[in-house]
Amino acid sequence: MRRDKQKLPPSSQTQIIERMNMKQHRYEIHVEWTGNEGEGTKTYKGYRRDHVIAARGKHQIQASSDPEFRGDRSRYNPEELLVASLSSCHMLWYLHLCSLNHVTVFDYQDPASGTMRENDDGSGEFVRVLLRPRVQISPGDDKAKALALHHEAHHMCFIARSVNFAVDVEPEIAASDIVEPEKAPAVRELSRPESEDRS
Repeated sequence: MRRDKQKLPPSSQTQIIERMNMKQHRYEIHVEWTGNEGEGTKTYKGYRRDHVIAARGKHQIQASSDPEFRGDRSRYNPEELLVASLSSCHMLWYLHLCSLNHVTVFDYQDPASGTMRENDDGSGEFVRVLLRPRVQISPGDDKAKALALHHEAHHMCFIARSVNFAVDVEPEIAASDIVEPEKAPAVRELSRPESEDRS
């Protein structure tokens, strides 16, 4: 059956061309399974879930599966790394926006958490990630602006825009007790008078 090509309206054609011209970034990761105990995956309990995540020129990440699925609890699992990606992406955007909007951040911590639902057939999916940034800013900076920038950071975050589950942000802003150092006046070394006795 022949399908005639549908002519798109000019506005749609423009959007497609704009998307084709958008800047794209490529990321490459090498994952290597290191859990072969000699018999491969011959039995469910006969292999370890350990693996290494690597990228050129970077330190390796020792990873495994969730301990609920026979993983090594001393290693990061994919679910934790997904939560970490969302938290890290949000933080980096937030710090960037603060630097542009005259909000000085001295400390940023996020005890983030994620919830995954496991289905009867063994599959599963994340249903929510909660970011709880605890931010300390310079005394005198605009707390309302600092709070509002979290909303903008969430809108801009590459990872949050790429997932199909809820990513909620519950930030707290506090004034830091760190005193910004005053710029010291320039000190000029005085030259010795010519008549000074140098003996």
